[in-house]
Amino acid sequence: MFQKASKLFFLTFLTLLIFTTQKTIADEKPGSKISLSGTGSVSVAPDMAIISFGVIKEAKNARAALDANNKAMVSILKAMEENGIEKKDLQTSGFNIQPRYFYPKRKTNGEQPSPEIRGYIVSNNITIRIRDIEKAGSILDLSVTLGINSGGNIQFTNSDTSNILKEARIKAVKDTIEKAQTLADAANVKLGAILSISENSNRPRPIAIAQARSLSVQEDASVPIASGENSYQVTVQMSWEISQ
Repeated sequence: MFQKASKLFFLTFLTLLIFTTQKTIADEKPGSKISLSGTGSVSVAPDMAIISFGVIKEAKNARAALDANNKAMVSILKAMEENGIEKKDLQTSGFNIQPRYFYPKRKTNGEQPSPEIRGYIVSNNITIRIRDIEKAGSILDLSVTLGINSGGNIQFTNSDTSNILKEARIKAVKDTIEKAQTLADAANVKLGAILSISENSNRPRPIAIAQARSLSVQEDASVPIASGENSYQVTVQMSWEISQ
């Protein structure tokens, strides 16, 4: 009697286990869905320029090279402040002291003499944010006059991108929805609930486009600069259930 009861219990447990497993598999079976990505872009004129350049000075000893470099850099920093550049927008981005070697010719016996130090080179780089973009050309010209002799990288950007990126996100979502609706209509199905929505993890950055405008008012007074426009792009990914 006990054996029959045990056998019956085992069969009942096994039946419940199979039923539960089948139900779990059915519940986990993914439903039909549509997954797409869309892009939104907004083009705006930049309102800020970021310039990076430096001063390189060479002398027979490190002290003399450093003094010459410091003199030029002090004049540049002072001129920047006099032209409305705030201290928070001036940043040293690199400083280096290195010897300049002379390599003698190899001797007739094949011996290579040791290199000799013939002087020292001091370089000091600075990054400047120019919030009045119309001054970019004249500031470049002034900097060269005061001793800037290396670098010259310039980037045009926007000081506040929050509203720009918001508009780009809205356009990206609308673009994705339009694509999804087109696919659903073509397949004769309906879009169901949104399953997921996410944005590209990369921070959107301005992409310069060739619609330039000149910032140089007097051709003989400043460096001619063309700032163009920046295009900010945002990509989103979205998924929907498919309703038959």
